[in-house]
Amino acid sequence: MAHTRFAPDRGLTSRMVLTMFLLGLLYVVFVGALVALGVHTVTVLLIASITLLVQYFMSDRIALFAMHGRVVSPQEAPELHGVIDRLCGMADMPKPRVAIADSDVPNAFATGRNQKNSVVCATTGLLRRLDRAELEGVLAHEMSHVAHRDVAVMTIASFLGIVAGLMTRVALYSGLGGRRDNQNGPPIGVIVMLVSILVYAVSFLLTRALSRYRELAADRAGALLTQRPSALASALVKVSGEMARIPTKDLREAEPFNAFFFAPALAGRSALTSLMATHPPLERRLEQLRRISAQLGQGV
Repeated sequence: MAHTRFAPDRGLTSRMVLTMFLLGLLYVVFVGALVALGVHTVTVLLIASITLLVQYFMSDRIALFAMHGRVVSPQEAPELHGVIDRLCGMADMPKPRVAIADSDVPNAFATGRNQKNSVVCATTGLLRRLDRAELEGVLAHEMSHVAHRDVAVMTIASFLGIVAGLMTRVALYSGLGGRRDNQNGPPIGVIVMLVSILVYAVSFLLTRALSRYRELAADRAGALLTQRPSALASALVKVSGEMARIPTKDLREAEPFNAFFFAPALAGRSALTSLMATHPPLERRLEQLRRISAQLGQGV
């Protein structure tokens, strides 16, 4: 992590390294197995690599385009820029580009591969609903993602799951779907499909586990920077409550971007949905902020 005054998080760093190592190992074995089965992987890997590079180096522009966000000047959004300027001074980090997305869904996100190529975006719905202290807490949370560089790691990790799907399509459309090693064996295409599904499932669970932890890390770093965990907790409660007032149609349109949001647009409560969730439960986030508030009150 580049030097900033955001509290470092060794747990997050170790999890990012472990997740990338496991995903890399998983895909080396996966590609090796496909080659052994006779799947022509070179073209797919080349296309996937180019797409990944484009996504990595243009993630900020892609995210803004997808969320209908636009970069705004200090003259257009003086209060938002003022909060960002204050946080940059407190964190001793370069100022990201500041953007606003025209959406009533109260949320915010940060993206970019490093501190010099980052953008922090708030929706109009968020700006209307939060007071200055709450907004500062949310934006500190988002800027910590940039400082920790977990946005870049999540971009790479999330993309790797797509490779498994591409490989499956190649196997099915290259004539392997009905080919057999012997008269009694199953079609090679079926084997490739099952292995691809398994690889995708493992990748999905690894990235979602990392996503949940990075949100806790961002809450912790943001609260420690501002020294006002209660303001961040208030924003969490307010945003989560306001989500229930947003039409389901609008929430479903925003749901694909949950992994980048401050709070998920739609969140289930069952054990299965919790396992697949991009964010930890609201209660867990609030409990952590309560502990931080108690520690700060005790001078710890």
